Amino acid sequence: MKSESRIPVTVITGFLGSGKTTLLNRMLSEKHGHRIAIIENEFGEISIDHELVVQTDEEIFEMNNGCLCCTVRGDLIRTLGHIAKRRDKFDRILIETTGLADPGPIAQTFFMDDDLKNQFCLDGIVTVVDALHLLQHLDDAPEAREQIAFADRILLNKIDMVSSQEVEELEGKIHCINAPATIYRCVRADVPVEKVWRVGGFNLDHTLEIHPAFLEPEQPFAWGGVFHLPEGHAKISFHSGHGCSCNGHPEQVHGATSEHEMPSEFLLAAFPVASAWSPDFPDKAAADARALFSSEKAVPVANNVFFLPDKKLRSLDLKAHRGSSFLEVGEEGCYALFTSLSPESCDLRISVGEKEVEPEESRSFKPVHHHSGDISSVGLSLDGDLDEEKVTAWMGRLLQEKGADIFRMKGVLSVRGKDERLIFQGVHMTFEAKLDRPWGKSPRHNALVFIGRKLDRQALKAGFTACMA
Repeated sequence: MKSESRIPVTVITGFLGSGKTTLLNRMLSEKHGHRIAIIENEFGEISIDHELVVQTDEEIFEMNNGCLCCTVRGDLIRTLGHIAKRRDKFDRILIETTGLADPGPIAQTFFMDDDLKNQFCLDGIVTVVDALHLLQHLDDAPEAREQIAFADRILLNKIDMVSSQEVEELEGKIHCINAPATIYRCVRADVPVEKVWRVGGFNLDHTLEIHPAFLEPEQPFAWGGVFHLPEGHAKISFHSGHGCSCNGHPEQVHGATSEHEMPSEFLLAAFPVASAWSPDFPDKAAADARALFSSEKAVPVANNVFFLPDKKLRSLDLKAHRGSSFLEVGEEGCYALFTSLSPESCDLRISVGEKEVEPEESRSFKPVHHHSGDISSVGLSLDGDLDEEKVTAWMGRLLQEKGADIFRMKGVLSVRGKDERLIFQGVHMTFEAKLDRPWGKSPRHNALVFIGRKLDRQALKAGFTACMA
């Protein structure tokens, strides 16, 4: 079908607090004559983003039970199918992702599902970048790199908070990750709407250059190889703090991660195969490995040794094993080894005696996206009014002490003596609060969401409760 007969879809992404909702509100406030369906996805325990969107006649579909890039893509497909049945009601669709979303799997949905390909056209991916915190996020959040790498248009937002020299340096960083993307500098996401949703089509060729496995199905492992091993012991070594890069683009390496993002365990499945890689071997071996990774609980490696062949998924504690373990090979032959991390990301090596054994064949796979285990959200909800002085003092102390680990805060607050809702938004140690529309007949309540690293739920709840009037 011609693209003109399909519903155009724009994906708005960007790391936590970059300004995605601000951009969405600007697009909804302009007189553009388009009928829009909005799909909102939150990473949080309680739903709050719909309260931050301006009052509008547009239809909003909320997805709050997981992230579109990993756990609720089925919900996205069902929602799009529902919208397609009402084709005459909408001119286009805007999808606002969570701040932790990898846009790749979302974009892949529009190319892998035949029904969606016939009914929707991915017009483009627009990434909003926080100029004040970009460098910090590039260091500690792989999602921030992926969001830039997949973008067709990039809005370098909050440039009023950094110097002109810093803006130039940031653009250089962005171009190193994604040279073809068009960059627009802005404050409060103020760009003409046509710059955002008339992209002209998602750049699939560019995406395949950076992510050759983009159109491949995701697997629960990142790499597989075939080794010819003699009977006896083979040593498998790895370095849990090993960082990697690929011509300045870490996002090009499957499983690439920095030291503090390294997972605590290393999963691997090893089993005998008849011969080395052959044309039909990858699919068959990958199917066997997928069954192991997906359906069996990983068995911890005991006494630093695991045995071949026993066809069990093994779990190596990276710290406990201090960078090495041993394979006990019962019979000489070819063995397939599938791992949760790529060799590049953990400097994986296999050796017999003093000689390193190279894989006879190997292949990288597209691993299933997952969020860092130490990043979570805490949602707090209280009825009644807050004391303005108490909540201001508490927020100030909290940001001073824990701001570096708080990626995002957002809330709708009811303050004693104020007829309007107080909208609160923050990123790390910067925040703003402003009065919004009146409560009117709506019940006055307080909803506050924190997203960050190693959040203390009980402490946050106690501090928030103590602010009640």
